[in-house]
Amino acid sequence: MSIYDLSFISTDGKEISLSEFKDKVILIVNTATKCGLAPQFLELEKLHLAYKDKGLVVIGFPCAQFLGQEPETNETVAQVCLINFGVTFMLSQKIEVNGKGVHPIFAYLKKELPASFFSKVIKWNFTKFLIAKDGTPYKRYAPTVSPLDMEGDIKKLLE
Repeated sequence: MSIYDLSFISTDGKEISLSEFKDKVILIVNTATKCGLAPQFLELEKLHLAYKDKGLVVIGFPCAQFLGQEPETNETVAQVCLINFGVTFMLSQKIEVNGKGVHPIFAYLKKELPASFFSKVIKWNFTKFLIAKDGTPYKRYAPTVSPLDMEGDIKKLLE
């Protein structure tokens, strides 16, 4: 199995296959608009704007599994992200990142890039996964890591 075998549903209801992003660097993030880390949306948008024409794809996956911090619906989440944070990068419909209902993309990424030897679970909103141009999961970043602190790795993978 490869990341390119997986897909998600966008906020406008379209199925998007990750195979559409072959030869691009992909940044996947579980997001929540009411989380204390939500200002990271601003940094994710900065990365998106700076590198989208160079081959970076940023995809946010809204998730309400952590204290219900994503109260928006599939219909309203994109609008709230745009109004509150200026988000223009791609967003999926709400998903689960842990448990029985885990989205296949996150099941795959947690298997390929576990948090530690003993734990694969996602512990909080804004866990970030960087995927290389060839589809190889490159690195997992903790929720508290600033997206701008990932810029060096993004530049390296875009070369």
